[in-house]
Amino acid sequence: MSALKPPFTLETATAKVRAAEDAWNSRDPERVSLAYSPDSQWRNRDQFLQGRDRIREFLSGKWERELDYRLVKALWSFSDDHIAVRFQYEYHDAAGQWFRAYGNELWEFDEEGLMRRREASINDVPIAEDQRRFHWPTSAPRPADHTGIPAVA
Repeated sequence: MSALKPPFTLETATAKVRAAEDAWNSRDPERVSLAYSPDSQWRNRDQFLQGRDRIREFLSGKWERELDYRLVKALWSFSDDHIAVRFQYEYHDAAGQWFRAYGNELWEFDEEGLMRRREASINDVPIAEDQRRFHWPTSAPRPADHTGIPAVA
């Protein structure tokens, strides 16, 4: 993702968001962590993290708990070196309860296109399995013909 560097245009911001989505859908903590600067700062819900090692550790634990994870991100806004996204993802826990997580992220990038700051606000809502919206194969990117995030939750 670092090839997409600031200052962002609509095209490069949109591509940056989709590249992030694809990386997160891989559920590969190493791959995802490489999009962040070595000293990247995160706020994820009520957790505050700094650095790639902590990010990898966090993501490893996340995907051990959040099973069959599938994510969709959408560009909300951007400026020269900032991008705001909204997202939804679905997963189930070890007991089989499905959830849809709704959230917003604020991203700040360095001159090389690495994310140096990420702030995420996320809410989880229990859903029945038949309410799921995201059905592509696990660890695969979202299919090109998937409509993305619905206008109304």
